[in-house]
Amino acid sequence: MAPTRKPQSNLESREPPRVLLSAFSDEAANSKSVHEQFAVLAALGLEYYSPRFLNVSGEVKNVMKLDKSELRTVKQLQADYGLQVASIGSPIGKVKLLDVDDGSNNRFVPFAKYLKEDVAIAIDRAQALEARMIRGFSFYHPRGADPRPYVPQAVEQIGAIADKFQQAGLVFALEVEANLIGQNGRLMAELARGVDRPNLVCIFDGGNISSQNIDAVHCLAEFQAMRKYLGYLHIKDYRIDQSLGWTGVVDEERLKNFVPADSGDTGHEAIFRDLRDNLPAIERRMKRLGLPGVFLELEPHLKGGGQFGGFSGPDGLGVACRSLCRLLGYVGITYQLRTFDHIRQARGF
Repeated sequence: MAPTRKPQSNLESREPPRVLLSAFSDEAANSKSVHEQFAVLAALGLEYYSPRFLNVSGEVKNVMKLDKSELRTVKQLQADYGLQVASIGSPIGKVKLLDVDDGSNNRFVPFAKYLKEDVAIAIDRAQALEARMIRGFSFYHPRGADPRPYVPQAVEQIGAIADKFQQAGLVFALEVEANLIGQNGRLMAELARGVDRPNLVCIFDGGNISSQNIDAVHCLAEFQAMRKYLGYLHIKDYRIDQSLGWTGVVDEERLKNFVPADSGDTGHEAIFRDLRDNLPAIERRMKRLGLPGVFLELEPHLKGGGQFGGFSGPDGLGVACRSLCRLLGYVGITYQLRTFDHIRQARGF
């Protein structure tokens, strides 16, 4: 008599957690040509992207500056290349909180004007490209100052932006980044807790943490500090150069040390293991907001980064994508790249 097989336990029968892969498309293109951007992403097998800087009609423009004709072209091309927008890569929130001279070149815009103009434009971009989410930031406090006293005002302004996005049916994804008020996981959690809007989620970016001379152990702690509010991850890594002493500000000199996700000081393996164990709850949060899942978005900066963008080239983005896929496979997180079935379906077979 053949032995009967024991029923699978819940653990055995559970499917591996799954993420959606995306990329900032301008990282891919030497010329920033929208055709080149989309061709590279399609060749890598990606189905999602975030627009930031695009050359649609002979001039490189931020997505916020595209005219209606250019937006129509981008929408048609993303359909032609089988792409959907993960989020609008806007610079919303990368302005000064206060109108003070702090030695930086950051601009100040009165907040009522900012809501009426910049925030309204970001909403228009999302609607034009059929996006459900807009990426933004947490405002610049006076350079060199402790960011914590500025949290209440930032909470008020971020909440007002989130309300505008909510009225348009959009999610506000707030990114952790150096030099801003939300410069680490603890401050991001404080901001999100204070804003307390259902359509606000946080973006973790390990390279934005480790570029502040923060090692892997502490990067994991910053990830865990903001995990309750997490909805989205940007993927870049950074190799700390101890000769660049920490002054409290990330400058251009530091932005030369970005590396693929499996070879820097962020400690993505430990972060991804933590993500794997918490992914079902995060995925439920995002699906309740109308998103298809949890995005891991490539923004590797392998050939250089800056305050408003970065560049990897088609070869660099390929290296970064393969690095990410190897690491996800190693820790047991599944992902989907295009297959022949996708091609057949697109051709109506």
